[in-house]
Amino acid sequence: MRKLIKKIAFPLLNKWYQAKTKKTSNYSKEGIEITIYPGVFHPGVFLSTNIFIDFLKNTNLSGLSFLELGAGSGMISFYAANQGAIVTATDINTNAIEGLRFNSKATQIPIQVVKSNLFENVSPNDFDWIIINPPYYPKNALNEKDQAFYCGEDFDYFKKLFQQLKQSWERETAQIMMILSEDCDIERISMIANNHGIILEQDSEVTKRGELNVIYRIRK
Repeated sequence: MRKLIKKIAFPLLNKWYQAKTKKTSNYSKEGIEITIYPGVFHPGVFLSTNIFIDFLKNTNLSGLSFLELGAGSGMISFYAANQGAIVTATDINTNAIEGLRFNSKATQIPIQVVKSNLFENVSPNDFDWIIINPPYYPKNALNEKDQAFYCGEDFDYFKKLFQQLKQSWERETAQIMMILSEDCDIERISMIANNHGIILEQDSEVTKRGELNVIYRIRK
């Protein structure tokens, strides 16, 4: 029933979101105020960013090397850096990269910013913690903005992600965490992971606004 209601309401919600993210806006969390550039995934609209931040509150991040893969606004990165982590934030969206660099200077919270399509320009072996908030709707992205939501008609994002991990991930002590909503095809994504020798192990789940979000630990 929930999925049906969401499907009916989606056109109106999408129109509202497009208008909200057309212009620069500000967002504050945990005493950190950042500027959200146009076309960048907005942490105030969707649940996953804040669920991840609440999840990280149970971890001592001080001194740990930390990667937010596909950082978007970078709110998770700035929170982690404020907790003492040595942070790298990546994204494929040009506006996201510019926003990350701007906000790092504006907040005086140092993070390294790298433009990268998944692990193309960073290595999973360089980090103690890796956070992934992926796109998961099975549709081809038409532009950089869409890449925050659509993983490709054949789940290409996940095929590439798990293939890269299979080929280059040797540091198995790294904590790699990924969040998925009940709205996505978790069974299909898990099957793709398994086909690449990767296991999605449920770590925790949170229900907000009637939506179940599950944080998975990625392991071999």
